[in-house]
Amino acid sequence: MRIYGRLGDRLFSAFLLALGLAVLFIAGLLAWELWLGGRQAFATFGFFPFARGTAWDAVKGNFGAWPFIVGTVITSAAALALSFLPSLAAAIVIAEYTPRWLGEIVAYLVDLLAALPSVVYGLWGIFVLVPLVRDHLEMPLFLWAGEHAPGLLGALGAPIGTGMLAAVLVLSLMIIPYSSALARDAIRLVPREQREAMYALGATRWEVVRRVVLPYARGGIFAGMVLALARAIGETMAVTMLIGNSAKLPYSVFGPAATMSSVIANEFTEADGGLHLSSLVAVGFLLLLLSLLVNLAAEFMLRRMAVGEGRK
Repeated sequence: MRIYGRLGDRLFSAFLLALGLAVLFIAGLLAWELWLGGRQAFATFGFFPFARGTAWDAVKGNFGAWPFIVGTVITSAAALALSFLPSLAAAIVIAEYTPRWLGEIVAYLVDLLAALPSVVYGLWGIFVLVPLVRDHLEMPLFLWAGEHAPGLLGALGAPIGTGMLAAVLVLSLMIIPYSSALARDAIRLVPREQREAMYALGATRWEVVRRVVLPYARGGIFAGMVLALARAIGETMAVTMLIGNSAKLPYSVFGPAATMSSVIANEFTEADGGLHLSSLVAVGFLLLLLSLLVNLAAEFMLRRMAVGEGRK
C-alpha cells in the first residue's frame, strides 16, 4: 500500500509540475509569436525608436507607439486612482458594517459588475455618460474659458463628450469589482482576536478598522489594486468606444486619445499586411511587456510588505 501511495504522490507531483511548465511554455510561446510578428517593425524603426516614436501614419508607413503607451498608462492609472476609494469603502462596508445577509447581497451586486460584457459598458457610456460629460462638464467649462480664459480653449478641445475622461470614468467603474473582492476577502481574514483586543482597550469600530483591520489586510488590498490595474491595462472594447481613438499624444483630459489595445482593435482588420500589420503586432508585444513590468513591480512590493509585517 505504501508503494502505491508513494507512486500516486509522485504521479500527482509530476502532473502538477507538467501543468505549471505548460503555463510557462504557453506564455513564452505567446511572447515569441508576438516578437516574430512585430520583428519587421522593430527591424525597420528599431525597438526603442519605435517605442518612443510619436507619429502613426499608415499612408506614409511611419509608425511609433509612444502615444498609445502614454494613453494606456494615463487611463489605467487614472481609473485605478478613481476606483480605489469606492472599492475599498465597499469592501469595508460589506465586511465590517453590514449584517452578513445584507453584505452577501451587496457583494453579489458589486461582483455582478465584473460579469457585464465590456461592450455593454461602452454602450452605456455612449448613450448616458458621454452626454452628461459633454453637457454638464465640458460645455460649461468651455463657455467659461471662452469668456475668462481664451488661452485654455486650445488645451480643452472641442466639447464633444468622447475622450479620455469618459473612458477613464467607465474604466474605473469596470475595475471596482476586482479590487473590492480581494480587499473584502483580506478584511474578513483578519483574526477576531485582533479586533477584540482593540475593543477591549475601548476603541470604536472605526478605530479598529483604521488601526488593525486595514494594516493587517494591506497585502490583500494591494493585490486587489494590482489585479484591477492589470484589468484596466488590457481593457479594449469599452475604451475603444469612448476614448476618441486619436493617434496623437493626449493633450487634454477632455481630448481624444488611444490605448495600445484600442489601436489594435481599430486597425487590425484594416491593415493591409506588411509594415502596418507588423507595427500593430509590435504594439501588442509592448503591451505584453508593460503588463509584465506592472506585475513584477507589484510582486516586488508585495514581498517588501510581507517582510515589513514579519519584522513587526
